[in-house]
Amino acid sequence: MDHITPPKPATARRSENLSGTVRVPGDKSISHRSFMFGGLASGETRITGLLEGEDVLRTGEAMKAMGANIRKEGDTWLINGVGNGCLLEAAEPLDFGNAGTGSRLTMGLVGTYDMETTFIGDASLSKRPMGRVLDPLRLMGVQVVKAAPGDRMPLTLRGPRHAAPISYRVPMASAQVKSAVLIAGLNTAGVTTVIEPVMTRDHTEKMLAGFGADIEVETDKEGVRHIRIVGQGKLNGQTIAVPGDPSSAGFPLVAALIVPGSDIVIENVLMNPTRTGLLLTLQEMGGNIEVINQRSAGGEDVADLRVRGSELKGVTVPADRAPSMIDEYPVLAVAASFAEGETLMQGLEELRVKESDRLAAVARGLEVNGVDCTEGGDWLSVRGRPGGSGIGGGVVETHLDHRIAMSFLIMGLAAEKPVAIDDSAMIATSFPEFLGLMADLGASID
Repeated sequence: MDHITPPKPATARRSENLSGTVRVPGDKSISHRSFMFGGLASGETRITGLLEGEDVLRTGEAMKAMGANIRKEGDTWLINGVGNGCLLEAAEPLDFGNAGTGSRLTMGLVGTYDMETTFIGDASLSKRPMGRVLDPLRLMGVQVVKAAPGDRMPLTLRGPRHAAPISYRVPMASAQVKSAVLIAGLNTAGVTTVIEPVMTRDHTEKMLAGFGADIEVETDKEGVRHIRIVGQGKLNGQTIAVPGDPSSAGFPLVAALIVPGSDIVIENVLMNPTRTGLLLTLQEMGGNIEVINQRSAGGEDVADLRVRGSELKGVTVPADRAPSMIDEYPVLAVAASFAEGETLMQGLEELRVKESDRLAAVARGLEVNGVDCTEGGDWLSVRGRPGGSGIGGGVVETHLDHRIAMSFLIMGLAAEKPVAIDDSAMIATSFPEFLGLMADLGASID
């Protein structure tokens, strides 16, 4: 795919009583891992509900380049994997576009193979630091043959003849780092251990167990998780139904809360406890959100959400909640813009190394649209204007960040004046149906 896509500006205008029933695309984290583990497993993997955004499709293309057979029949993706330990050396660089998750997890996957692999990405991904993943891989014997300054793309990895298992304490709350090390352990003789002081999303552990990996998780008396995986075992193809992405659900969810008179249902949303921080926070703010039809699908809890227009109030969001909602802070900041009083969000240092410096991008977007906010090194406070009086009228710089783009389009639906963004093209990386879905609910975005 071409990295030079012409910008597509978009503008959102005040809308009235959103209504309807929608289903958001499949969870991005689970979709990435479905392609990876299916491509690595022996036998056939069948996936329904996969997120067909550009990021996930890049991961699929990478697995195909290393020998997996991946095709789509109707609504089902079929994968015939190569077998654990049997990946082939890619003939060309693996192009991950804007996919941070896909690239970092794949570095773990290929790093312990005795072969050379080059990773490239778009302008945004090329700015993102990869050292947090490469540091533990180096301990396992992986060589970084070439890299842009600061361990950035483009970079080339060379795996050792025999990788060494490690015990690695993750220095920050990062599911990507944890997952990269565990996935590297799949092709490493012996036991690889990840020590996780702060629990992050646990899809890697759950899904590896489902594919048949020898993996165990213990939590000690201090609450620290010890995850051990025995390498060089067999993975078997699985049938996976991907539930709706809670990060994507956050956009229609917040829209319905801040647009008066709204009443919508969002179906089939993943309710994994490591992913429900936004839902909990919005309920604490007074959001009228009813969790209905709770059930289990594919080893994960899912439910439908009925959301109605609400008068929100400011809250303090504790730092220890950040890992369960790290991608949702931009849209939470938008909700806080319409809440009575101050909302304080803490523990946001991870936002500095997302698709953009997401914390700074949110603060600038709020300011240009007349919202009173204060940005700290790892925190953000927002003083809201109930009813949206005086909000809007600005053009937001998205910095090629899909979540910044979608969040500020949501703001425009309840603001006094329209809210514009400089580019909506990159929304396709995670939520290609976004504009159509919001239009179906009655949102005015053009």
